[in-house]
Amino acid sequence: MSGEPHPDLVTHLVLSSSLSEGEASRVVDEVLAYFAERTEEFVRRRHAELRTRGLHNDRIFDRIGAELAARRVAPPALSARQLRRLVYG
Repeated sequence: MSGEPHPDLVTHLVLSSSLSEGEASRVVDEVLAYFAERTEEFVRRRHAELRTRGLHNDRIFDRIGAELAARRVAPPALSARQLRRLVYG
């Protein structure tokens, strides 16, 4: 576990769940990567995911705006037009 980011969190997850040390380490890595994702990357990724579910842009951009506002470190509020520009340029 040396050299791993947040070894105390990995230890906590191992002790408080059925996760092995390797599994807990991967969970921590995934969570850190998720929260390190830039706003532009998040918007593009979520747009693509929601399009594959058959949602239309009006609903997609409303949903992405709400999701951004609920993130741990929320970016400034973006209008539907700003979100559209992040996706389509």
